[in-house]
Amino acid sequence: MNEINLNHVDLNLLVVFEVLMETRSVTVAADRLGKTQSAISHALARLRQQLGDPLLVKVGGRMHPSPYAEVLIEDVRPILRGIRRVIAPRDLFDPATSDRVFRIAIPTLTRLIAEVSARVAREAPHVRIEWLPPHHDVYAALSEGLIDLAHLGGTPRLPDGLNEQVVEPFSWVTFARQDHPAVRNWGLDAWRRYPHLMVNVTRAAQSPFAEAAGGPVGGRRVTALIGDSAGVASILAQSDFLATFPAMLLAWDMEAHGLRALRPPVTLDPVPVRFFWSARLANDAAGSWIRSVVIEAYRCLQAEAETKLAVNRLVAPA
Repeated sequence: MNEINLNHVDLNLLVVFEVLMETRSVTVAADRLGKTQSAISHALARLRQQLGDPLLVKVGGRMHPSPYAEVLIEDVRPILRGIRRVIAPRDLFDPATSDRVFRIAIPTLTRLIAEVSARVAREAPHVRIEWLPPHHDVYAALSEGLIDLAHLGGTPRLPDGLNEQVVEPFSWVTFARQDHPAVRNWGLDAWRRYPHLMVNVTRAAQSPFAEAAGGPVGGRRVTALIGDSAGVASILAQSDFLATFPAMLLAWDMEAHGLRALRPPVTLDPVPVRFFWSARLANDAAGSWIRSVVIEAYRCLQAEAETKLAVNRLVAPA
């Protein structure tokens, strides 16, 4: 037999050959491989032509292998097993036994952190999460795999090497202490009269709060700018600050800190929310798991917060 030119051999034909040798039936092989009977017959014909041997011949309603086919299958099976082993996922992840440490860069959304931590404790008791503030080089850290997942609002240009998932946009709510003088006569004048508190997430990604070309939206005065949202509720409870944030940030802290939710007296467009991760690690099983946990929890909590602080439940401008 002349030497076979491997450049012209389709490995898929060997897969068909292996199944035919096991089933001895074109019909059964077609069902197992999810192909038509004609496709299986065509594959067998091509392999016969390339190898110069009948391989399997139908006798009495059943396929019978040639002597060459009997020898060939003993060599083909370990070859296909080796290929399957090589291309199988190498980083299999079992949450129940993993002791992986995940690093997630996200503004301090206390309810989200609590929900995710509770689920991880149930499903992956040995896993640990480091919750990090989104710092100025968060994109580089994601690309290098130093951070597993990051969350930011707004629409900054995404650097190369990152994947993203966009979730539902959030709406804006203005928060103030329960007995804030602005609450009694809420409107544009109060919006302008009292100082505003704002959180700048990172130096690279400023707050997504819209700014008009001519200056601050509605003439608001931002007199305090902080780097983390963790203490916002406490600050508002002890000051005359107003603060405009996504409903999700403070929806569950209002009662404990004595806050009111107000409808902003200016037009603020909804802001898209994005989660980012390294494209290089997109198929990492552990990364896929933690992304699904965090994003699923976020979407559920955001919907709950939006319902909790729906427009008709806010203090409306006079």
